[in-house]
Amino acid sequence: MASRKILNNIGHKISVGILCLLGLFAVDGIVSGYSWAQMMPKNQNHQMPSRVKIKARHPKTKINRITPQIPKANRYQKNRVFLEYADALVADAMHPDYEILRGHVQFRKGGMFMYCDSAFFYDKTSSLDAFGHVKMKQGDTLFVYSDVLYYNGNDELAQLRHNVKMINRDVTLITDSLDYDMVQNLGYYFDGGKIVDSKNQLSSIYGQYEPKTKNAEFLFDVQLYNKDYTLRTDTLHYNTRTHISDIVGQTRIISDSTIVYTDKGWYNTNADNATLFHRSLIVGKQGQKLTGDTVFYDRKKGYGEAFGNILLTDSVHKSLLDGGYGYHNEKLHTSFATKHARAREFSKGDTLYLHGDTLRTYLIHNDSSRILCAYPRARFFRSNVQGLADSMSFVQTDSMLNMYRHPIVWSDNRQITGNEINVHIADSTVDYATLPNFGLMAEKIDSTQDKYYNQLAGKEMKAYFIDGELRKLDVSGNVQTLFYPMENDSTYNKLVFAESSFLKVLLKPKQELEKITMWPDVSGNVTPLYLAKRSQFYLAGFKWYDSLRPKKPDDIFDTSGMGDLMSEPSASVRHKSIK
Repeated sequence: MASRKILNNIGHKISVGILCLLGLFAVDGIVSGYSWAQMMPKNQNHQMPSRVKIKARHPKTKINRITPQIPKANRYQKNRVFLEYADALVADAMHPDYEILRGHVQFRKGGMFMYCDSAFFYDKTSSLDAFGHVKMKQGDTLFVYSDVLYYNGNDELAQLRHNVKMINRDVTLITDSLDYDMVQNLGYYFDGGKIVDSKNQLSSIYGQYEPKTKNAEFLFDVQLYNKDYTLRTDTLHYNTRTHISDIVGQTRIISDSTIVYTDKGWYNTNADNATLFHRSLIVGKQGQKLTGDTVFYDRKKGYGEAFGNILLTDSVHKSLLDGGYGYHNEKLHTSFATKHARAREFSKGDTLYLHGDTLRTYLIHNDSSRILCAYPRARFFRSNVQGLADSMSFVQTDSMLNMYRHPIVWSDNRQITGNEINVHIADSTVDYATLPNFGLMAEKIDSTQDKYYNQLAGKEMKAYFIDGELRKLDVSGNVQTLFYPMENDSTYNKLVFAESSFLKVLLKPKQELEKITMWPDVSGNVTPLYLAKRSQFYLAGFKWYDSLRPKKPDDIFDTSGMGDLMSEPSASVRHKSIK
């Protein structure tokens, strides 16, 4: 009986000792800032962990339970991370710098919540290492997921690794390694990743994204994809709200219709247009190229507009347009240039240089003929033929140059004027020319004299050339001719004037006269030069315009004197009125 009483007293003392130790452990949890209640979701009746749930071994012993309270701490303290909940917490002398947390772990830093399966928590530095189903959440706009998270409280830097995904409304960042600076609210990857928004997908080796401003920056092997084109560069700034790309390096934008080359500018991927600088280049699928100091390009409309030293190249039609301003519409197949505008048409061994205040090209869709128009004050130069008119058009398919209103054409020592002149160019030389509504041809026969010119006028005229030399001339309707026949001693001593309804002239090489035929009725006279009056030296309306003639390619820009010419009556009116 006595021995049983002694055993009961020993058991009672052991129970009281264990209870005291457990009470001290619970109090230590409160002092350290963490409690089991802290690790419980609010408004849920979770059971206390087994090591706190202790029953007395003696039926008469009473246990006073310790219920820890959640500290009423300000959750928005700067640089402070709070443990909100965990299923289990382990803290021991072997790991004095951190606690081990397991099961439904939840942390909070200001308005940012962090979740994981397990973690090491460094309370003194507000740092943590999180593992398994890591999630960061800020409001309902920013979510970050990964397998692992390393958070440094001193730098406020979160390092997320493996299967990382950041979601900011309609923007998703995907990578395998992401560092998130919580001070600057900036996430960046450095070993490859991509950002996807409602319009585009962007990938690069390095990238960064700022959720607050929606600004993103990409470096190295950058590619922007959407259903219409691909942008490739090494440096790109992009905003996911405006979908505008800020181009700051060598860039190509490739679509099914064009390729754009640039190193500076903006591309609005939402509106599908761009403003580009630094001699950017647009290359169309039909071989057209547009460049300028500044280029505006609308891909949907197929419209490119260039400012400053513009150059429009058509490799298919072997032509160039340049000037101070211009545009090209690839869908309408039209081009435009002005401000010191010039067109160059290339053919075998020669180039046609053409200027007008305005130059325009377009296609005739029924046969795909390309037409180049120049107006007003149009001038052209070619090595074997030059000319001017108020307006001109050049049809590329049949190489026909049409000249309207006061047209003048020069070839060698000949000048042709009329109401309209059409010049056909074949194999880089003049093939034939037609004057359908009056023509007057003049040929200077003595370079030392400014008064001796062979002249021929008629209602309709057609001239044929071989290797740039006039070899045949047909004139019909009110034919008038005035010429100086060369004597055997190569001198000129008489003047011949003749009229008829039709005339044909045949010439040998080097412009030697072979035959002149006039029919059906011919009238006229022969006057010795020493008896001829000055009024007999010229046909009505004749004027020699050599001062207006382009002598070299750059002379096409010199339009001085053309204003006076354009104020004159037409050639046929002058011819009749003077007569």
